[in-house]
Amino acid sequence: MNIVVCVKQVPDTATERKLRSDDNTLDRDAADGVVNELDEYAVEEALKIKERPQGGECDRPDHGPGKATDTIRKALAMGADKAVHPQRRRAARLRRAVHLVRDGPGAQEDRFDLVILGSESTERAHRCAGRRCWPSGSARPSSRWPTRVEVGQGAITIQRLTDYGYDLVEAPLPAVVSVVEKINEPRYPSFKGIMAAKKKPVETLAIGDASIDAAQVGLAAAWSEVVDFAAAPPRAAGTIVKDEGDGGEKAADFLASKKFI
Repeated sequence: MNIVVCVKQVPDTATERKLRSDDNTLDRDAADGVVNELDEYAVEEALKIKERPQGGECDRPDHGPGKATDTIRKALAMGADKAVHPQRRRAARLRRAVHLVRDGPGAQEDRFDLVILGSESTERAHRCAGRRCWPSGSARPSSRWPTRVEVGQGAITIQRLTDYGYDLVEAPLPAVVSVVEKINEPRYPSFKGIMAAKKKPVETLAIGDASIDAAQVGLAAAWSEVVDFAAAPPRAAGTIVKDEGDGGEKAADFLASKKFI
């Protein structure tokens, strides 16, 4: 079984993020890059499937700039077998990218069994299955999330928790599954895994290597754009309420004026 996990490097939400003035896009050099949090759960689920009796191989294409190498190595240290790095923003036309992980640029498409990804990125929602008409075991609606993924002979079964119990969703392979943080607890890379990751193959692909039309990727092909932005105004000084025996009443009046109560 060939399992592909789509992982992306995103700006660390704990650091200040800025937009570029020339094209209104994210300035990736202004913030530290980290693994998209929900993608770590996708990696963990792929590794759990790999470790079950049917076995398999866990590959991962990473979507991100050149410095996304750190993201790649973390997933490899967790236990992924190899990686592909499409080196251009939005260059990963995923149907093409995932089969390149296993078979290389000259291979036929759909030579994979399962694609697992986080339900969304901290930058944007993933759009994979719907765009390419693959069967999808999605975490949507948000009140229903996969609690277990089972892979059998040519099909996948997902147990999805609901308010009334759980659903069993089945789809033929190849398929796409999106997961949320409820499905597992990602493992920490061990020292042995970190050392082993240095020897695992990482293939870097340019647009030409992936047989992707340059006109269909990049900012010009984006489905949306930021037309303008402005810096947030400086934070104003807070309101101080002095308690002179009526502090509770003043606090309540202030909250009511802000329509909190």
